Amino acid sequence: MFDALAQRLDDALSRVRGRGRLDDETVDATLSEIRLALLEADVNFKVVRGFVSRLREVLVGEEVSKALNPSQQVVKAVHAELVRALGGESVTPDLSGNPAVIMLAGLQGSGKTTAAGKLAKQLKKKGRTPMLVACDLQRPAAVQQLRINAEKVGVHVYAPVESGDPVAVARDSLAKARDTGCDVVIVDTAGRLHIDTELMGQARDIRAAVDPTATLFVIDAMIGQEAVNVSKAFLDDVGFDGVILTKLDGDARGGAALSVREVTDRPIVYASVGEKMEDFEAFHPDRMADRILGMGDMMTLIEKAEDTFTEQETKDAEQALLSGDFTLEDFLKQMQMVKRMGPLKGVLGMLPGMGQALKDVDVDDKQLAHVEAIIYSMTLEERRDPRLLTKGGARRRRRIAAGSGRSVQEVNRLLKQFDQAKSVMKSVSKMAGMDSMNPQGRKGKRAQAKAAQQLMRSGQVPGQGGQGGLGGFPGLQQAPKRKK
Repeated sequence: MFDALAQRLDDALSRVRGRGRLDDETVDATLSEIRLALLEADVNFKVVRGFVSRLREVLVGEEVSKALNPSQQVVKAVHAELVRALGGESVTPDLSGNPAVIMLAGLQGSGKTTAAGKLAKQLKKKGRTPMLVACDLQRPAAVQQLRINAEKVGVHVYAPVESGDPVAVARDSLAKARDTGCDVVIVDTAGRLHIDTELMGQARDIRAAVDPTATLFVIDAMIGQEAVNVSKAFLDDVGFDGVILTKLDGDARGGAALSVREVTDRPIVYASVGEKMEDFEAFHPDRMADRILGMGDMMTLIEKAEDTFTEQETKDAEQALLSGDFTLEDFLKQMQMVKRMGPLKGVLGMLPGMGQALKDVDVDDKQLAHVEAIIYSMTLEERRDPRLLTKGGARRRRRIAAGSGRSVQEVNRLLKQFDQAKSVMKSVSKMAGMDSMNPQGRKGKRAQAKAAQQLMRSGQVPGQGGQGGLGGFPGLQQAPKRKK
């Protein structure tokens, strides 16, 4: 979502690169570009004014420090202001009480019912026992949608009626939760096409009936300034404790994310970053600022990997990579593991430096499906010994191409890139001294560092490009640039 803003900020910061001092003229020109970038991203104009004003105080007349050049000083200051605008620090909702009650509210179409299911899934992973409560009795099929979401994530749902009084449903859900052993109740309320007196009164009554430990307002990050206006009106009339931003995987300008915290003085608690139920994460302002400035987000990537892969899968993948006997079967398994982490562009974008590298590239996950099709069209023997497909294997390659619906050229390219990647893995294994030294010892760590440098130079890791295809994934090629 922040690709356009990230590009504009990068252009603005390019003004100070290579300069020995931050003079007033350079600062003014840079701040003017930053102001324009934020306004074009649909950030609230009052937020932009405060943002730029605080930056000016930090930068005007400041000498270059011994540790930082002017570009780094500006990046540091912009990063600090982005973190401030996004909330400063991450916040978790209050889950005290028996049961704890989380009430969700928002505009119709903001993704509120889906967010309820995603939140339930996340709380379940943390050891809680959530129950979804269907209090949206205005929208057709809303109750059925909530039932489906509850079934997807494997949690209880309380949906006794599809029309009538939602206040009574909300009140009765507390006793039902205690009877079924649920310790968190997530109340899904009716969405609003706009702010109206009747629905506001209904929201107030539901809040009074269940006395939620946390009320979260769900905002579609793609609707810009209107989201801020509606959330401010809802805050004044009903009140809420935090915000859930949805559709952060979209291609809108994302101004709502940078505006809502300062306008409402309420923290962004969660972010929905994809269509799947697992595409939901706690919101960390510092990590989001890192992403916007192209610094990556390794902590979220690590957490996502820990949530996605079992310990045994991680050990098996590491052993396969460093054993020197990496096969197409191993590659297929690891590619499927990466797919489970979410859309590939989102995963690659969390790596430092990849944000700008991907700005003009359409990373199509279908290309991974093409690679899968090619490998699945091989026999088990061919997957484990790709040499059968190289010298004298033209007939096999034609069969695989026909079976996968891809061209022989694509099969050849995959095999060539895989062979290059395998060669790098062998050299990494030798340099790391897997057979002759303790990887945890001083020599082992030094050798592993050297191996990592070799791997980065080879271009066989995500974010470095090289001969291994886009991001080092064999078979994944750079897609055409988007037409402007």
